[in-house]
Amino acid sequence: MELTRHTRLGVTLLEDASRPHGVTLAFTERTGGCSTGQYASLNLGDACGDDATAVEKNRMLALEAVGAGKWAANLVNPKQVHGDHVVVVRSCDPADVAAAVAEARSGADAVVCTARHVPVLLCFADCVPVVLVAPGGFAVVHSGWRGTIARIAAKAARVLAEECGCEAADVSAYIGPHVTGEDYEVSQELLDSFVGEFGPSVRASERHLDLACAIRAALEDEGVDEGNILDCGLSTAGNVGRFFSYRAEDGRCGRHGAIACLCD
Repeated sequence: MELTRHTRLGVTLLEDASRPHGVTLAFTERTGGCSTGQYASLNLGDACGDDATAVEKNRMLALEAVGAGKWAANLVNPKQVHGDHVVVVRSCDPADVAAAVAEARSGADAVVCTARHVPVLLCFADCVPVVLVAPGGFAVVHSGWRGTIARIAAKAARVLAEECGCEAADVSAYIGPHVTGEDYEVSQELLDSFVGEFGPSVRASERHLDLACAIRAALEDEGVDEGNILDCGLSTAGNVGRFFSYRAEDGRCGRHGAIACLCD
């Protein structure tokens, strides 16, 4: 498992070039698109106030950069609601894709996909992106603090293993850029809740929370092997030249993405 940085069609990606189990997966950076101002430039989020035409162009560019542009019509992009609902996509039949898209747009924070040629995109600006890969499928997960304490990544890993007919130990997890512990100060009450749920290792300092540590703990509790979890270790709040950060930019920013697809 390794994430390497590449620029393709002007889009900068963190990706596993080995395409584990045939899955193309990437985390986008913020540059290379056509959005302007506070959304500059590869904003992939359609709910933060950016021009809809610019977002559509940016999404197409990102899909083309990862080699999934020809299947853009099948894109599944949930309305993220900080919950733990998991949408499952089992077929690339147009009716099945349309049903999955409708379910996702009604509110979901994880998509499990075992269908070929169905790209999945979730968007982020500090919350934790997680891509899970197994023999025969993948999942893309949005894990903010609410989703993390609800163990949404572990839930998605369990659903993915069930759909692929494998064990959780066969699942690999990639944790993408997010607000890391040194940049994530929270209330004492919230920190205490996380320590109670996941143990003291999630306490990055007296008032700072390590979400990735909690996600790793939840995945390991589910049966994912410690050696199959890769954290890129990049903080969005500390790298606003590369990533959007809701916290560092006072809520006025675009969204980068996590994209995955079972391609040819």
